[in-house]
Amino acid sequence: MRRYGKHTDEDDVRVRPNRKGNRPRSNIRPKHEDASEGLVLTVDRGRITCLIEDRTVTAMKARELGRKGVVVGDRVMVVGDLSGAKDTLARIVRVQPRTSVLRRTADDDDPYERVVVANADQLAIVTALADPEPRPRLIDRCLVAAYDAGLEPLLVLTKSDLAPPDTLLESYGALGVPYVVTNREELADGAAADRVRERLTGRITAFVGHSGVGKTTLVNALVPERRRATGHVNAVTGRGRHTTTSALALPLAADGGWVIDTPGVRSFGLHHIDPSRVIHAFPDLEPGTADCPRACSHDEPDCALDQWVAEGHADPARLYSLRRLLATRERREGD
Repeated sequence: MRRYGKHTDEDDVRVRPNRKGNRPRSNIRPKHEDASEGLVLTVDRGRITCLIEDRTVTAMKARELGRKGVVVGDRVMVVGDLSGAKDTLARIVRVQPRTSVLRRTADDDDPYERVVVANADQLAIVTALADPEPRPRLIDRCLVAAYDAGLEPLLVLTKSDLAPPDTLLESYGALGVPYVVTNREELADGAAADRVRERLTGRITAFVGHSGVGKTTLVNALVPERRRATGHVNAVTGRGRHTTTSALALPLAADGGWVIDTPGVRSFGLHHIDPSRVIHAFPDLEPGTADCPRACSHDEPDCALDQWVAEGHADPARLYSLRRLLATRERREGD
């Protein structure tokens, strides 16, 4: 073995060749100051479709993003081939800070959060009045998720030609949730789409709902040039088929709004929701919590909200609605 003395020359030091022929690793990462900003329209098996200016570009995550996820609605910085030509691939190097994040879990015992959509400001909860039957507990869970994410909820009731909406609307009257009622005839002639569109102007709205409620049919009426496949309700189980398999952002014509169609859900877990944050969606009740005991669940004998309501500061129906929403984590959607 060769040994080096105290006064070795640099030419005497052996350097192992880089067999791969690439540059040595470094902790210094490029700043990508020339990156262009894009909007994520859809994500499909690692391929991410972005809107950059007036063209769609297919991209993939850069290695430096690590495990950081990219979801529909994200604002991202993209480098590489941005022409949008066939068989080209760009790279997403940064995800811009999100203004809102709508999350859900598979069920209330699942700690793994799934981000449904980013940067939306409104959540349209679509439910049928019949075929399939409405599921109020699922609506409640979507409302809790919307309030937690800072989204304004919108209740869209479909198939009013099969059943009246009065009973369902009465149960949500105290929450003050805006709503639109549609039927299949109005969907055919465009009247339903016009009424819903009024609520979407200038906003980014995520559509969620149980499979088979007509969510994608409504989206197709709103954006007819980008029709998506729709399915039918199973006559035996009363459930719809999952025809929409991935979320997709679509622009509304000439008004600056966006609709994000999401796959139908059969559950909406709230494991990630801190119940103490739900009270923020009830500004008329929140001041009454000042005298609540520490870590009050707002549904126990010593809760100060009972006295607050008894003194006439808020409607008793609002307190009932709050407690019903807080109890959603204790019940399954089908209950």
